Amino acid sequence: MLSFYDRFTQMLNENKQLDFFDHIQSITEKYLTYRAKIRRIKKEKRKAKNPVVDWIEAFLWAACMVLLINQYLVQAYRIPSGSMIDTLNIGDHVFVNKIIYGPELLPGFLKLPSPVIPKRNDIIIFESPAYISRGTVFDIAQRIIYMLTLSLVDIDRDERGEQRIHFLIKRAAGQAGDRFKIENGEMRIRFAGEDRWVYEREYNASRSWDHNIRRLVSEDQYPALLAAGQARGWSDLGFPVSEELYFKASPVENMQYGDSFAYQRSRLETQRKAAVQDRRYAMLHAREHVLGLFVPEGRILPLGDNRDSSHDGRNFGPVRLSKVLGKGLIIYWPFTRIGKIK
Repeated sequence: MLSFYDRFTQMLNENKQLDFFDHIQSITEKYLTYRAKIRRIKKEKRKAKNPVVDWIEAFLWAACMVLLINQYLVQAYRIPSGSMIDTLNIGDHVFVNKIIYGPELLPGFLKLPSPVIPKRNDIIIFESPAYISRGTVFDIAQRIIYMLTLSLVDIDRDERGEQRIHFLIKRAAGQAGDRFKIENGEMRIRFAGEDRWVYEREYNASRSWDHNIRRLVSEDQYPALLAAGQARGWSDLGFPVSEELYFKASPVENMQYGDSFAYQRSRLETQRKAAVQDRRYAMLHAREHVLGLFVPEGRILPLGDNRDSSHDGRNFGPVRLSKVLGKGLIIYWPFTRIGKIK
């Protein structure tokens, strides 16, 4: 039998438990009442709000989310040319990883730093060195509209209504310290710190990179291309061009594609030999065709996979890493080509 003290202690404990549960119940009821009140107020506001205003708010919210995602995470682009065939075809719509190399704080301004730099064989998107801006306000407006429409609308067009190429997408073929030589369209590489030249196709095969380096100019077309370059070299120096050389170069007129690098090499070689006293030709020839194209620190050499139909680093040189905006992720349209970009 419990003593008076034990019964008194038990009674106090029971009262404390009842007080605790009563307190929890009271807090829960107050919270549920408050939440119901907030929901009722929101519902009444929605009823009172003009449907058009409601739609505009929803659109602006969605637009802001699209802009943030496109600017800092993933952006959609449309492939405008065939310079990356067969990897990327004209009209392919792709998503690009914007955060990997450091996104821009604002469109066209203040690129944020990143510990990751483009590696050899990455598919990169960058600002075209040939692009001439129409002004800061226009550039920002163009990029916002382009992002909001997932690359479907581009207001940056020339006087003929053609899309002006603001961005290029190519394969990162060379890194800082590399040298490149191109002979009849085939490239050789001398990597930084090495003294031997390696053919690009052999190096790619050794790394199991199976992308296709597409050629459109055949071996039997090179005699005509080289003859055309030689004829242009004589003509530039004011010397007459023989009928035999004109005849040899004539098939060039019917070629749909050419190798501008081979053409320029033949032109420079002719000028160098004919004008020995003019050191300009010797220097240009040595820099581009004897020593090879050099990739300086802080830059990368982009090339198109469709080599004979690509305006790339062979024309405008290595590009600054600060101009590289992202890395290709996937093709999301057309449906038949959905897949990872390699």
